[in-house]
Amino acid sequence: MLALFVACVVWFGQAIYDFVVPSSNTLTVPSFVGQNIADARREIARLKLRAKTIDRTTSDRYPKDAIIAQRPAGGSEVREGRQISFVVSDGLIARAMPDLRYQSMREVRLDLARAKLQLGKVGYVTSALVPNDHVVAQQPAPLSNVAEGDVVDLTLSKNVVPQVAVPNFVGLSADAARALAAKDGITLGQIVWTPLGPAGPPHGQIARQIPAPGTRIGRFDAVSLQASAGPNESGYIIRQAHVLASVPVPDGSGAGQQLDVRVRVTDATGQYDLYHAFAEPGQKLDFTVTAVGTSVVDMFVNGRLVGETRLGSEPPVVYDEKPRPKAKGAP
Repeated sequence: MLALFVACVVWFGQAIYDFVVPSSNTLTVPSFVGQNIADARREIARLKLRAKTIDRTTSDRYPKDAIIAQRPAGGSEVREGRQISFVVSDGLIARAMPDLRYQSMREVRLDLARAKLQLGKVGYVTSALVPNDHVVAQQPAPLSNVAEGDVVDLTLSKNVVPQVAVPNFVGLSADAARALAAKDGITLGQIVWTPLGPAGPPHGQIARQIPAPGTRIGRFDAVSLQASAGPNESGYIIRQAHVLASVPVPDGSGAGQQLDVRVRVTDATGQYDLYHAFAEPGQKLDFTVTAVGTSVVDMFVNGRLVGETRLGSEPPVVYDEKPRPKAKGAP
């Protein structure tokens, strides 16, 4: 018991002495701030110390893999085997600026939070193309390179006329109808090219419209037009429609990755690719589609169907049965 007590006293005394008076195995920690982490690890191994990366963060001052901070700091006295902890730079990470056009402020805030960007100045402009309080323009531009924390300025639509009267498009050519719609701030929906027979109007002339002329509608309510396919045309209905598609953002925020996007049209003529290329998550794709008969637009991302838009359905042609010959003696 006496021997054990003496051993404990000696060990405790030695520990106190080593703490107060550094042993000959102590050394001064160099400053590794600004050095590459790989070089720092080699030097630490030579000094018989241990290195550990406790955090990585973006930095606009230090390049990727450079040491931003260390603990203990440079100049500290430590013993052999002591752990030196590092915070290492991930560099200035470039991201693709989300396409915020046509989005509401709620959608904008979600996209900015996901991309770790900040909302800057918000201005307003009168627009006949973008709904009220939705994004007309942005700075930086869509898909340009941005870094975490960058500020994004927006221009929103402010519409001073809540309702407009629908003009009379009947009798105009399709091009004249588009020009009149642009002049009066009317949003056109589908233009359906319809075979109206020999007595129908000339090719391209508007024959009907919905809603009727004079109807008051919201600034962004669409007006559908029916244009004549020509007196000698028959068969299928030809449709023209404006399609605005947004490339979906994968779960877990796929910011920066390229997605294989295919937009396919299926109509009475068969199938064809309207668009097939790589695109960024959140990117807006803007098309004018001309389709014949029953038609649908499908979007595929990395080979998987993610959206479907039906442009219109044409009822099947019903043919009358040929009259059957009467049986002998039948009335």
